[in-house]
Amino acid sequence: MTYCVGLLLNDGMVLLSDTRTNAGLDNISTYRKMFVFEDPGERVIAIMTAGSLSVTQTTMARLREAMESGESDDPDNIMTAPTMLKVADIVGNMLGRVREEIDEKLASMNQGASASMIVAGQRKGGAMRMFLIYPEGNFIEATEDTPFLQIGEHKYGKPILDRVVKPDTSLADAQKAVLLSMDSTLRSNLSVGMPLDMCVIPRDACKVGTRRRIEAGDEAFRAMSDAWSRALREGFKQVTL
Repeated sequence: MTYCVGLLLNDGMVLLSDTRTNAGLDNISTYRKMFVFEDPGERVIAIMTAGSLSVTQTTMARLREAMESGESDDPDNIMTAPTMLKVADIVGNMLGRVREEIDEKLASMNQGASASMIVAGQRKGGAMRMFLIYPEGNFIEATEDTPFLQIGEHKYGKPILDRVVKPDTSLADAQKAVLLSMDSTLRSNLSVGMPLDMCVIPRDACKVGTRRRIEAGDEAFRAMSDAWSRALREGFKQVTL
């Protein structure tokens, strides 16, 4: 399992993912789940993945192949797509095709594979946009009413986002929000684990502003987690029936 979250704000976008993948309690591995592609100043696209590794890795490999083909008119090249909506459409179609192919191979064993993705980015002259791509390839978009999207083990980290995140949330506060959302998930579900990958993309920059990998034992993350725990305990004590 995994947990990925993306925030779409007035000032930019903040993305965070874990890296744990497990196929049982005795088979735990680390795989990157955040992928960033950029032509600085012209276009930036971030993709986060959750679900079957066979589906997500094959999908990402084919998207990379289209980008590296050198053919500007390749219909699967997300770096030459005219809009972010078209990028979401390309990723969705690719994910849907890969999932169907793998499902067909697994059908004889009565098994299936599923995956979902968050696609976020901006091209020069266009708006920042963020999409959640479902396993079938269809998608929804983040809006002012719901300025964040989650995939994977999302239930533990959602309450703080619901209470804190608004379109006018600053990028600094947004980073705290996603990290505390992840901290709640780490504490409640062992299938989500360190290290973490975080990416901040300022509005209209069309490039990554901050990229950070947070390893297990990171002092700043641990201090933030401890401070949040203390604040919750103190807040709990002050609540009366």
